[in-house]
Amino acid sequence: MLYIFTGNGKGKTTAALGQAMRAVGEGKRVLMVQFIKGPWKSGEDEIKVISERTPEGVFKLVKMGKGFVGILGDTLPREEHEKAAEHTLEYAKKEAASGNWDIIILDEINNAVSLGLITKEQVFDFFTIIPDSLFLILTGRDAPKEFIERADLVTEMRDLKHPYEKGIRAKRGIEY
Repeated sequence: MLYIFTGNGKGKTTAALGQAMRAVGEGKRVLMVQFIKGPWKSGEDEIKVISERTPEGVFKLVKMGKGFVGILGDTLPREEHEKAAEHTLEYAKKEAASGNWDIIILDEINNAVSLGLITKEQVFDFFTIIPDSLFLILTGRDAPKEFIERADLVTEMRDLKHPYEKGIRAKRGIEY
C-alpha cells in the first residue's frame, strides 16, 4: 500500500505520525526517514521516548536531511542537500529490503523531488524493491502526478486559514 499526504496546508507530517502511532499501538514496526528536516528541532524528535515505553511496537525516527533548502538562513551548498537526499533514499532502500519494518514513512520526499535533490525515477526505482507486505507513506508538498497515480490513497492538505497570515509565529509542539 502506498499513501501520500501532500498539499500546501499544515498536517502532512502530522498525519503520517498519527498513522505511525496507531500502528505502533497495534504492535507494528515503523521507520520514519526525514529527507529535508535536519538540524531543526521539532516535537517528533522526542517520540523516540514513546517507543521505549511501547515494547510491543517500535517507532524509529531518522533525520537525514541538512535542513530547509535555500530558505530560512540556509547557507549550505546545494550539492550538500543533494548528497543528503541521495544518501537518505539509499538508507530507506536498505531498510525496506531488511524486512525489519511494517511501515516506512518517507517524510518530505515529495519536497526533495520537487526541489530536484533526487529524481522521480530514483523514487520509482525504490518502489520496485518494496515487498508487498510493506506499507509506504510519502509526505511533502508538490507530490508528482506520477506518484499520485501510483498511490492507493492520496490526501491533499490545503490552507483555508492559517495564523501565520495574521503574523502569528509557529508554536513549538503545535506546528513543529
